[in-house]
Amino acid sequence: MPTLIAGAVAVFLLYMLLQMFRAANPVVLARAIKIAGGLIALAIAAFVGLRGELAVAIPLGIFGAGLLGWSPFGTTGFRNIGGMFAGLGAQRSPGQTSQVRSQFLDMTLDHDSGALTGRIVAGPQAGRLLAEFDLPQLTAMIASFDGESVALLESYLDSRFPAWREHAQGNGAGGQRRATANGKMTDEEAYQILGLQPGAGRDEIGRAHRGLMKKLHPDQGGSTYLAARVNEAKDTLLRTHNG
Repeated sequence: MPTLIAGAVAVFLLYMLLQMFRAANPVVLARAIKIAGGLIALAIAAFVGLRGELAVAIPLGIFGAGLLGWSPFGTTGFRNIGGMFAGLGAQRSPGQTSQVRSQFLDMTLDHDSGALTGRIVAGPQAGRLLAEFDLPQLTAMIASFDGESVALLESYLDSRFPAWREHAQGNGAGGQRRATANGKMTDEEAYQILGLQPGAGRDEIGRAHRGLMKKLHPDQGGSTYLAARVNEAKDTLLRTHNG
């Protein structure tokens, strides 16, 4: 009987963990897994080291410390090595972001982490961050937003609540409107979307577009709408250069 109860408890805990995993923010989840992996690797390295097996403990300890952000070659050692294989010296701007704005929302994509954040710019909740609201409150906003704002909100929900569409099917909150662009994209908007400074060259435009598409392409689980806006921004700026 105690074994049966323990088994039932284990199944329940496993089910709860799976539900938390499905609803977790992918960026936060990846960071948590990385930290947990680093701590586990350090713990195993310490245990093996105490047993005198330093040939195994030292590289395992370095690997665990690397997952936690430490590098024996300094803060940029591994990053520079990785850069040689990712574009042979292509410049990467830390802290770079992209911005997409609609009638109701101002969205920001962090290029380093891929995290998507948003702020409401019109309506009763103007000035508040989307992170302040839970899933039911966010899906309730869909009815009052225009098509472009709905598309941006859905992109944010896909990032923060990966399984939200399954829960929204019952009340029809998901994908009710088709996004429509508010006229022709300006050069200023295109630069903001690609995270570039005005006057950026063709090579910079191409690099920014490729980097963003790796994070946003629908085939990679990204946002169809944001990927389309990134493509439009690239085409807009290249037309300006060609003209």
